[in-house]
Amino acid sequence: MSSFENLRIVDNFYQTSLFFPMPTVIISTLCEDGKTSLGPYSLVQPYYVAGKDYYAMLLSCRNSSNTAQNILRNGKCTLNFIDDDPKTFKEAVKLSWPGDKPAEKMAKCNFRLEKSLLEEETGEPRPMVLTDAIQAIECTWMRELDGAEKDLPGELNGYEPPYHDFNGITSKFGAHFILRVDKILMKKKYRDAIINGVTAKDFPPLPVDYGYRDSKNFWFHRKRRMRAELLQVRKNSLESVRYAADRADDKIKFTDDALETILGVPRVFLSVVLKGCVNWARENNVELITAEHMKIINDKRAKEKNK
Repeated sequence: MSSFENLRIVDNFYQTSLFFPMPTVIISTLCEDGKTSLGPYSLVQPYYVAGKDYYAMLLSCRNSSNTAQNILRNGKCTLNFIDDDPKTFKEAVKLSWPGDKPAEKMAKCNFRLEKSLLEEETGEPRPMVLTDAIQAIECTWMRELDGAEKDLPGELNGYEPPYHDFNGITSKFGAHFILRVDKILMKKKYRDAIINGVTAKDFPPLPVDYGYRDSKNFWFHRKRRMRAELLQVRKNSLESVRYAADRADDKIKFTDDALETILGVPRVFLSVVLKGCVNWARENNVELITAEHMKIINDKRAKEKNK
């Protein structure tokens, strides 16, 4: 006999039929008059994380919202990650009422804004960034995916079919936006932690929210001290790594001591690591990669990460 009870699945099931932890971000977009509008969102997550020409986030939202209409119009937005101070979260909730026009809610908004770093570099108009955000992602909507380039703003009472599967207008009242990551902005304290090595005290105070659950309150959780759990160390055998290395390239080969430096690489990432080593060898006219070469390759990766 099951230890669980059945719960009916209804609209907005992630809020009404589940306890579903989510991030809290303030999305800034550009209105028709060029001014920045803000809206709080939680249905945001990484989408393309590797193996593509670019990285991307996914946003799910009402297609009639100011945010959706502005993205349909000009394709630009910034995901601003706020801190978990109750005053900050209260300010975010103030921006969440559906139907408020940008001018109405921005007149009562106390968030500080500053010019986009991308706009400073390129001169292209971009949404402003929250000054007090811990980190921000400047994005561009990839409107050509799923044939969504013809989706236009203007329908505030629901869009008629046909609908797209995963990008643009996806239902009468819904939209999904695949957002290319153009630039990641981060306050120096947290950037330095990522570059130099993160410890428990370095994690930022980001809130976790559980959505509009009871038609009265937004519920959120403040960050507590982080707990670390050591990863399991599973080393490949030299024979298994040699098998993969011998098939990485028909000319460039590895010595045993070179392969011993990557025995701890998880099998799923091994081919990517070997390919990177082969590319370095081609660029440097090396046909036999040694442990010394592996050290040079690792140092090069470390420098690129610091950049």
